[in-house]
Amino acid sequence: MSVTKQVARGRLGAVLCRVLALLALVVACSPEGDSYVWALPEGFPEPRVPEDNPMSDAKVELGRHLFYDVRLSGNQTQSCASCHFQELAFTDALPVSVGSTGESTPRGAMSLVNVAYTPTLTWASPVLRHLEQQALVPMFGESPVELGLAGLEDELLARLRAEPRYAELFPSAFPDEDDPVSLDAVTKALAAFQRSLISADAPWDRYEAGDTSAVSEAARRGGEFFFSEAGECFHCHGGFLFSSSVDHAGNVFDQATFQNNGLYDVDGRGAYPATNTGLYEHTAEPRDMGRFKPPTLRNVALTAPYMHDGSLATLDDVLDHYAAGGTVTTEGPNAGDGRTSPNKSLFVHGFTLDEGLRADLHAFLEALTDEGVRTNPRFSDPWLRPLGE
Repeated sequence: MSVTKQVARGRLGAVLCRVLALLALVVACSPEGDSYVWALPEGFPEPRVPEDNPMSDAKVELGRHLFYDVRLSGNQTQSCASCHFQELAFTDALPVSVGSTGESTPRGAMSLVNVAYTPTLTWASPVLRHLEQQALVPMFGESPVELGLAGLEDELLARLRAEPRYAELFPSAFPDEDDPVSLDAVTKALAAFQRSLISADAPWDRYEAGDTSAVSEAARRGGEFFFSEAGECFHCHGGFLFSSSVDHAGNVFDQATFQNNGLYDVDGRGAYPATNTGLYEHTAEPRDMGRFKPPTLRNVALTAPYMHDGSLATLDDVLDHYAAGGTVTTEGPNAGDGRTSPNKSLFVHGFTLDEGLRADLHAFLEALTDEGVRTNPRFSDPWLRPLGE
């Protein structure tokens, strides 16, 4: 089968999946969700939303204020946005993130764009599946300390009650609550705001919708390789999310996936650094060593450095890694040949990367950048302007 036919096949499959998802939504959507307009492009599936936390504009607006509010850290020096900058597709440009007390986390901050479509919410945990649940980890976790609110729940709520804006925002978002200022309301509003961070208007989206002028010839060639059996990239980074780990309201099967891409092999038997063993940390199954969630590649040109530990600084480093079929670490405690790891995915087999293909793949990956995400005022810091703007 030709590369062109393979690309067409991949696109047709994606379209069929979207159509089926939309048909399922006609049946499954509850009246509670009807009040919130997702404003999704045609064929883009609607996110799955918990029944006990339906979307509303008021809830999203409250969540936006909370997301950017330093009151949500123990020492009031950081907010959620301190590790998730809008201009960087809600990442932070650090190899690993640093919490409010200066303690480093073991992994980098994942992009929050399109997080509504991810069945699992961190690099390696199979159990954190709801944004409401996940919000508690950076807020109250102690190993490592991120926002540092452990033991300060009452103080947090007192801070929020003392802010005049919240006197309007909390009751508007939770009108049926006698006391709307609660930790439950905080996590639900944060989750609603994060679910609203939809990215679906990159040049590649416009190209797939029929605008042949939206991307360059180089990007089209890069896309053909990306979706081909020669590249194998689409197996882990395909579909509308550009990730095989995906969920939406029409999904029937659990599509949470974790993959080992040959980044490390510190003992010649597939071991990863002890602080970052991936899914193995939760299962203790040898086959899960070094398996991490394939992140979305949407806006990937904005989210350097790459991999769970930020060990690959640039897109060129990433292309070199996959062309080689893994990374060789020549010195230090993590020295080893990831190419020969027994746990490595069969799709990471290497390919010939000349300068022409490198340029084409760069052009394709850059065509996944949705510039509107970086500037959308609905996603921006509301504390920089008067309430209501």
